[in-house]
Amino acid sequence: MSVYQEFKKFALRGNAIDMAVGIVIGAAFGKIISSLVTDIIMPFIGVITGGMDFSDLGVTIKAATETSEAIVIKYGLFINTIISFVLIAISVFLLIRQINKLHKKKETKPKATPEEILLLREIRDSLKK
Repeated sequence: MSVYQEFKKFALRGNAIDMAVGIVIGAAFGKIISSLVTDIIMPFIGVITGGMDFSDLGVTIKAATETSEAIVIKYGLFINTIISFVLIAISVFLLIRQINKLHKKKETKPKATPEEILLLREIRDSLKK
């Protein structure tokens, strides 16, 4: 089997396509959550903390000179990233939780017994008598 045919067989398998769709949707979902954190949640946190913008927080290790830029540890951006991660984790958890509930509802529905089985049971019971 040539490399091309082997790759084609791999790429067109259902699992690879499902994974690709999941990655694309995950990237889009990450952008949505990032916007949620940056544009909606962080302004509220800024109001609660008295107008403080976390992205501006940092510690200057070395001041800027004429020949070099300042070296700054931007821990405010790190805080934003942590908040974004937590929100993404919560969102994914809630989404998976709802999907699992839907699967459980499907599984708990009793399947209707086919009419043929019911007739066979009646015949069996009649023969026993």
